[in-house]
Amino acid sequence: MAVDAAEIYDGIRTLPIVSPHGHCDPAWFADDRKFANPAELLVIPDHYVFRMLYSQGVDLAQLGIGAPGEGADPREVFRLFAHHWDLFLGTPSRIWIEHVLHRTLGIEERLSAQTSDTIYDLIDALLMQPDHRPRALFDRFGIEVLATTDGALDPLTHHAAIAQSDWGGRVIPTFRPDSVLDPLHDGFMDNLAGLETQTGCDLGQFEGYLEALRQRRAFFAAHGATATDHAVEQIRTEWLPEPETLYQRVRAGTADAQEASAFYGHMLIEMAQMSVEDGLTMQIHAGSRRNTNMALKRQFGPDTGADMPIAVDWVRGLGPLLNRVGNTPGLRIILFTLDESTYARELAPMAGHWPALRIGPPWWFHDSPAGIARYFDRVVETAGYHNLAGFNDDTRAFLSIPARHDLWRRAVAEHLAQQCTRGAFGRDDAERLARLLAVDLARDVYGLAR
Repeated sequence: MAVDAAEIYDGIRTLPIVSPHGHCDPAWFADDRKFANPAELLVIPDHYVFRMLYSQGVDLAQLGIGAPGEGADPREVFRLFAHHWDLFLGTPSRIWIEHVLHRTLGIEERLSAQTSDTIYDLIDALLMQPDHRPRALFDRFGIEVLATTDGALDPLTHHAAIAQSDWGGRVIPTFRPDSVLDPLHDGFMDNLAGLETQTGCDLGQFEGYLEALRQRRAFFAAHGATATDHAVEQIRTEWLPEPETLYQRVRAGTADAQEASAFYGHMLIEMAQMSVEDGLTMQIHAGSRRNTNMALKRQFGPDTGADMPIAVDWVRGLGPLLNRVGNTPGLRIILFTLDESTYARELAPMAGHWPALRIGPPWWFHDSPAGIARYFDRVVETAGYHNLAGFNDDTRAFLSIPARHDLWRRAVAEHLAQQCTRGAFGRDDAERLARLLAVDLARDVYGLAR
């Protein structure tokens, strides 16, 4: 039976936005100051944007990126971006930014080198208005909840300020403990010292280390957190029956790379077991080799658009973890990958079996109309819809949140309409699944019901 995708989309387009994983700055909502300028809003924080410009020879310093870019004229940054606007044809960035300009900000002019200054001035004038400050935009966007991602030692001062304010927006932290779990993480030894100071636990023994981590998880949960997040290049878990000896080598800084990897693999299992205890959803983002352009890292610092997808072995890598906790029905572990070849081969069969597992939405390079279509085609037949985790926008660019959710909802409608046409199910099922994929799965998997 043919079903119109536009009708399915119309039933979900105005639903609240549930944003359970992203990288917005909580200070925006704690301080509620105006956004600085159009470049800071649309160009500088968006690695999708500046990596494309860099690929065509644009100097990151000219875009205001990192310490070398400090002091860059924001108008010149925006002009440079507009001059290269055609580079984004065919990309999801083009869809998101046009949504922001025309639908969110109401600007009728088309972006180009010739209209750059006009559009810059229009945006700058809007940012001066109270209804374009962070809290007002949050409310206008219909955001039900927005989760940030916060380091294990973050004092969560901004989240506390939000909670104590008279504003009703729900902005919650997410516990990201890699800096105190992974011995190969930059600054690991200093971070252990900070963990000891912050919690008052004696990290001289492994049990004291575990207790300090439990305290930090509880601290985050008390500030509204419902999830943890772990960024892993190659997924490897390993249960160490007696971790004390290796912990002492790690703490002394004498563990080699293999031992460090084994320790981190053990700690991922410890984190999963703590999630069984405290109910925090566990997110694992795997398959990204970070900072592959070493010259850029040295000059501009990390996270400058040079992270690249790599192959991941999920079945062997997660085996030890799943054989300890994977049969726990109340546990939720969401798997995100940049290796699309694993969708049908590994992730869908795994999520279609293990009660604890859910498949995260298309991530990063694959958060696009074609990427979303590939995702559904490869996971649904084996995992079904209820073993998915809905959508998250995973963005640092606040104004792109409605655009990203709108793109997802349009792609959901297209997919479900095609399923109806193929005779997989009828319109009533499609409408229920549309709402599930737009908001309800994310609410459930992340434990976001108040």
